[in-house]
Amino acid sequence: MWDNPRLLNLAAGALIAAALMIFAFAGAQLLLTSPWFPLRELTVRGELAHTSRAELEAATRGRLAGNFIAVDLAVLREGLEKLAWVRRADVRRVWPDRVEVTLEEHVALARWGDTGLVNTFGERFAGRTEATLPTLAGPPGTEGEVTRRYRRYTELLAPLGGTFDRVILTPRFAWQLRLSSGLNIELGRDLANDPAETRLARFAAAYPQTLGRISLRHEYVDLRYPNGFALRVPEFERAGTPRAKS
Repeated sequence: MWDNPRLLNLAAGALIAAALMIFAFAGAQLLLTSPWFPLRELTVRGELAHTSRAELEAATRGRLAGNFIAVDLAVLREGLEKLAWVRRADVRRVWPDRVEVTLEEHVALARWGDTGLVNTFGERFAGRTEATLPTLAGPPGTEGEVTRRYRRYTELLAPLGGTFDRVILTPRFAWQLRLSSGLNIELGRDLANDPAETRLARFAAAYPQTLGRISLRHEYVDLRYPNGFALRVPEFERAGTPRAKS
């Protein structure tokens, strides 16, 4: 081996590479533990309406270990995004001694069933609020679709001046709606030749010439008919009059 220049060169190259790796590792450890790069400041930005200072302190406690270089931004981000009202946290280093956090809170659109809320992106989250909100509900994983339908159904009934108090997608994937006026709408399932949206649009178009002319309070409409709808009027039922059908 000692009289083989090629092997000697290979051995020398390996030793140099190992030495460089050791020096690089030692240098990295020195940077990560060096008191020369202290982390002096954590700045939080964003319009926060529901997240308190105490919650932020609890979420960051224990996640700011090490100096400016060593602090783990991913761990810090994960802790902040566990807060109920925080939708997203962007975390970055700002030289020479600051970490800047920009928070985006959820904007609550509606309640989701009996627990939790759903935001304007159709994402469910565990926040709490005393605000008056409509209720949406559906099978697991349907939050986005129910939110989309809520917006669409609201558009369809906007000319009538109605707002939704409840939009429900049942386990059988049938739509049940309730207006803030108390009117319940049995919309039913989406059919290949007669989607639920089409039936609701047909009802909205016919409303001024039909239900809109009835002075009595109507509490239930069944739109599961291909060419019309059934109406329940409490005063008619108490008088023994059959339900009206259009």
